[in-house]
Amino acid sequence: MTHIHSYSWTLILPFVLYFISVIGIGWFFYYRTRNLSDYVLGGRQLNSWVTSLSAQASDMSGWLLLGLPGYAYLAGLEAGWIAAGLVFGTYLNWKFVAPRLRQQTEAFGDSMTLPDFFCNRFSVKLPILRLYSALFILIFFLIYTASGFVAGAKLFGSVFGVSYIEALCISAFIIISYIFLGGFLAVCWTDFIQGTIMFIAIVSVPFLILQASGGPILTLQKLFQINPNLIDPITERDGAPLSVLSIVSLCAWGLGYFGQPHILARFMAIRRISEIPRARKIAMFWVIACLSGAVMIGLFANAYFTEPLPEALSETVFLKLMQSRLVPSLIAGFLMAAVLAAIMSTADSQLLVASSTFTEDLYHRFFRKTATQKELIWISRLAVIAIAVVAFLIAMNPEASVLDLVAYAWAGFGAAFGPVILMSLFWPGMKENGALAGILTGGITVLVWKHLDGGWFDLYEIVPGFVFSGCAVVVFSSAGRICTKMRRS
Repeated sequence: MTHIHSYSWTLILPFVLYFISVIGIGWFFYYRTRNLSDYVLGGRQLNSWVTSLSAQASDMSGWLLLGLPGYAYLAGLEAGWIAAGLVFGTYLNWKFVAPRLRQQTEAFGDSMTLPDFFCNRFSVKLPILRLYSALFILIFFLIYTASGFVAGAKLFGSVFGVSYIEALCISAFIIISYIFLGGFLAVCWTDFIQGTIMFIAIVSVPFLILQASGGPILTLQKLFQINPNLIDPITERDGAPLSVLSIVSLCAWGLGYFGQPHILARFMAIRRISEIPRARKIAMFWVIACLSGAVMIGLFANAYFTEPLPEALSETVFLKLMQSRLVPSLIAGFLMAAVLAAIMSTADSQLLVASSTFTEDLYHRFFRKTATQKELIWISRLAVIAIAVVAFLIAMNPEASVLDLVAYAWAGFGAAFGPVILMSLFWPGMKENGALAGILTGGITVLVWKHLDGGWFDLYEIVPGFVFSGCAVVVFSSAGRICTKMRRS
């Protein structure tokens, strides 16, 4: 394999500088957090640049530089179907969901969380809708946050040669520290910086690989010699045609956008609805460039390495590229810091949304209705630590796949909340029992479908979960309206 650099201070320095920067941002906003709204939504004062880059950086996570390039390294342009689905889903989410969600969450009781919005939207008096929606958010965010910890552990283990558990501890500590301090504004501003770092790294590396491999034509010739199926998007690596079921499953990642609480929180926090179109353009440029770059990195790496990576190490392909002689070690250190940025930009958002859901929708509503703002802020900070500890325990398996964990949590949120969010924003006839049925049906379908194999059960679980959830919303909302008319008559 291409020569690997030895461990040196030039790899450490970028990580140290990066860590100091994010902790500094956390301290800065620590003194500007006065109430729970500041900690959870930043007082709804985000501008279009911060909103767009924060939303997309928190969306992509470590899988953008680990999981997706790893998949593209093994499967080639087949991975492009995931990218296509995500681009389409991103556009629809910004175009249709963002403006209505910003307007309606403020109009319905200045809602700070999704469970809060559902309850205010349907004038819910019983707590069951808030309880179940909060529980599903906590369940799937535990899995999602664990994926970030796993990605961080793989990063530190690969770069510094420490054990998996030691690397996991480092990863968790860095992520927790500045969220604990600064809350939503610290998360969004660090995400803005992290999104910029990720963009620079992921757009530049494909060109560096092409240059090191002899140029575009020679790289394509090498890929064709290695395996021509890698550059065929409708063929699997072994030459078998990619099935319709597989293509639908890959493209269906785009459905997940409508139900991701950490992305929707950015829509709720933007300063004005009039800034959303500009934010959408910025977000679309970023996401198209980054997803294309991630697929190209994995694909071109096949031509760059003289010996193939073992399948078990495929998710470290970006790190192996940086540790080779592709670029000088100092630049490699800064580019590898982009992986840490990708990991932290999502894990921080997930921890914050999960802790705010616990604080506002469980602790405040069920246990301490008279809690002061200061108390709620500290409960939210302590919840960050508690949730992180559970996610840490889930992440302790060194064989865990970043892409698999992300896919599971992504499907859970997309199916449980996607149809409910869409219909609550666009269908005036939707009822409380429809929202509850949709959340339960979508979430449970994903949890069950994930563990079934063969035939239709090979379909990505977000598809049946999304469809069944949407049907449940319509059926139970319609039944509720019929019962209401019968009682009135």
